[in-house]
Amino acid sequence: MTPIVVTGTPRAAAEDVRALGGHGVATVHEAMGREGLLDPSFRPIYPGAALAGTAVTALCHPGDNLMIHVAVEQCRDGDVLVVATTSPCTDGLFGELLATSLRARGVRGLVIGTGVRDVGPLTAMGFPVWSTAVSAQGTVKATAGSVNVPLVIGGRLVRPGDVVVADDDGVVTVPRPRAAEVAAAAQARAEREERTRAALAGGQLGLDRYELRPLLERLGVRYVPYTPEGEDG
Repeated sequence: MTPIVVTGTPRAAAEDVRALGGHGVATVHEAMGREGLLDPSFRPIYPGAALAGTAVTALCHPGDNLMIHVAVEQCRDGDVLVVATTSPCTDGLFGELLATSLRARGVRGLVIGTGVRDVGPLTAMGFPVWSTAVSAQGTVKATAGSVNVPLVIGGRLVRPGDVVVADDDGVVTVPRPRAAEVAAAAQARAEREERTRAALAGGQLGLDRYELRPLLERLGVRYVPYTPEGEDG
């Protein structure tokens, strides 16, 4: 593939990004029909990290972070940088200095399918990162890749401008054309969950709230009283 940098890519609407970010990964994932989750190997570098933004993508070669530097120029306020490599890599492609550059452009955070380093400084500055490894292994800047092209990361196809939502539960992506639809579905789900939360707090059992007793009957589950003889098998 010829290395390219695509400029001026469209982004999902800011109001849809805000709405999706307000619901978190689990709710968005469920609202989208249990789709969109990246592999659970993507973990935040510090607890409590959360973000929602629009994807700028960078495809790098293993051990080479040249295209991350190229991607910074294409980032703007509200974006999330999403980085994949052409083959598996755990080297620390990203650290504090790149985070400083991204923050100056209003970038919300990073999702990267490699290692990162400078975890202490990144945590101190509150720059959220989801990665598959932590490694101090350095990198070079020698091989061209591409920016703002569709890429596969964590088992998901991510396109520039898609919505990225991440928190302690992981990372979920929402295709840009579906952002408004999924935001509305997430809001409806959140309202249902609030009603369920109130019912459970009031003492209602999940068995009754979710009408699970008929299912247990169909599955042949029997309730039997305890007897001392039962302890003998």
